[in-house]
Amino acid sequence: MTNATFTRRSAIALSALVLAAGANAQGVDKIKVGLMLPFSGTYTALGVAIENGFKLYVDEQGGKLAGREIEFIKVDDESDPAKATENVNKLIRRDKVDVIVGTVHSGVAMAMARAAKESNTLLIVPNAGSDAVTGPMCGQNIFRSSFSNWQSSYPMGTVAARQDGKKTAMTITWKYAAGEEMTNAFKEGFEKEGGKVVKQLTLPFPNVEFQALLTEIASAKPDAVFAFFAGGGAVKFVKDYAAAGLNKTIPLYGSGFLTDGTLDAQGEAAQGMFTTLHYADNLELPKDKSFRTAYAKAFKLQPDVYAVQGYDAAQILRTGLDAVKGDVSKKAEFAAAVEKAKFDSPRGAFTMSKSHNPVQDIYLRKVDGKENKMVGIAAKALPDPARGCKL
Repeated sequence: MTNATFTRRSAIALSALVLAAGANAQGVDKIKVGLMLPFSGTYTALGVAIENGFKLYVDEQGGKLAGREIEFIKVDDESDPAKATENVNKLIRRDKVDVIVGTVHSGVAMAMARAAKESNTLLIVPNAGSDAVTGPMCGQNIFRSSFSNWQSSYPMGTVAARQDGKKTAMTITWKYAAGEEMTNAFKEGFEKEGGKVVKQLTLPFPNVEFQALLTEIASAKPDAVFAFFAGGGAVKFVKDYAAAGLNKTIPLYGSGFLTDGTLDAQGEAAQGMFTTLHYADNLELPKDKSFRTAYAKAFKLQPDVYAVQGYDAAQILRTGLDAVKGDVSKKAEFAAAVEKAKFDSPRGAFTMSKSHNPVQDIYLRKVDGKENKMVGIAAKALPDPARGCKL
């Protein structure tokens, strides 16, 4: 072999090493965000809205957070708790993501929170309201951009009893963590104000055969019914309730998910319903107006609460990353920055509690046409009780 041949080969090899190093450096420079959301089944539309909202915020920052490009890795969680641990560990161990964003189903979110705590991976929950996420499962590396189940439903109980004067109520939901926590929170608020929940009805998730339970409600004749369903289940329940004629004799209340993102399909059946939530369609806030315009332009859709929560999940991530200059290993500094921040959200400004749940206004909304219109504030700057949190 000649010296010239050796030199040429050495130069080629060196160039290859330099290119590989450059590629690795680029890879390191990116923040890997694992989107573990429902992209099939009952909650598909919710998962898509969260993803859209998150990506809209990132796009508004020029595609970077804290100067680092964002790489998205998607996993369909199928709203199946039995697959949750395997799915989240794919993101943590195989894909080595820097942060996980998810999910909608509370049972799945609990498995994600456990895995995040064990691996000390950043987790931002953009919907699932499981009380335990900011209660016993709270952690320095776990944040929520949405609500706790208690937070969204307790105020509806106080409104129904104190403001509307209802004395008896029944609740109905799927038999899983989110439904049971929301209906229990309604009961807590309702009974604190002197009402009495006479029965709490459940059916397996995602069953939508409501007829037998609607017959039981008609027979019991309570003053009010409080329901939690979302997505396709919410559409069918509200329509079935109206078809049974119950909406004319027993007012139906709900947490806002009963009518958010579902009004087009529910149509006349939802008109006049009252719900409580941290977002409404007519807030008339400058931030909300600009958000709604940008979202409609980007996705040819009107945004809902799920899109807002995705948007604010990205905003929380940016706040923490800015404080640590993109170094996701600095969990304490990341958390401290988020805890001190005031977030300019489409829902209205909110802060973050010590347990990392938004401290936010809960609006009383009334369905009017295709809008959930804000008619009052059911609870001002309401914090989650964070029962069991040791932070």
